[in-house]
Amino acid sequence: MRTVQGMWGVHGSGDTSGFTGLRHTEIMARPASRPYGGWFDEVVDIIVELLQADDVVVDEAIDKVVVENGQLVIFVTRDHLERVMRYLRDDQDLRFELCIGVSGVHYPDDKGRELHAYYPMFSITHNRFIAIETTCPEEDPHLPSIVALYPGNDWHEREAWDLMGIIFDNHPGLTRTAMPDDWVGHPQRKDYPLGGIPVEYKGAVIPPPDTRRSYN
Repeated sequence: MRTVQGMWGVHGSGDTSGFTGLRHTEIMARPASRPYGGWFDEVVDIIVELLQADDVVVDEAIDKVVVENGQLVIFVTRDHLERVMRYLRDDQDLRFELCIGVSGVHYPDDKGRELHAYYPMFSITHNRFIAIETTCPEEDPHLPSIVALYPGNDWHEREAWDLMGIIFDNHPGLTRTAMPDDWVGHPQRKDYPLGGIPVEYKGAVIPPPDTRRSYN
């Protein structure tokens, strides 16, 4: 839980959003207790069974299980992300054939877990939707690529690298998608300046927003 001021909870970076007076409380995903409800227990039980069959300590692979707003989110440690994703794809009782990309999120106050990756998963066979989430620290922003398992994630992993700075190891071509190749920094990180940067356009220099307008 944390109290956030402004639209994105940043300070001293030239926020020109007009929301600097906004204050609200954020509550991080809280672990759920069994029974999770409906088929959620079945999915978690199958993953646990498969981990145990591979002689993996379950608590070392599954960080927590969250159920919020009718959605099941399984937090998986990065060391076991590929293994769990393979279970989800291949096991006949799971069969999550579709990974709908990956979204990167930056939580500066979540020490040692500042960078989160969120994977929406859909089973066409069973008509079920869940999400997998994993984390890595800012000091070691590496996660395994799952493009070999879900080729459609190629672009999404590149985008999460470009905008959030998560390095997906063994990605076939981890290059930027939106920013120039020589761009410094990752614009959707919360420590990235919101005030803008000087931009040169056909010889004219446009000053950053925080120097040309004010909401005070």
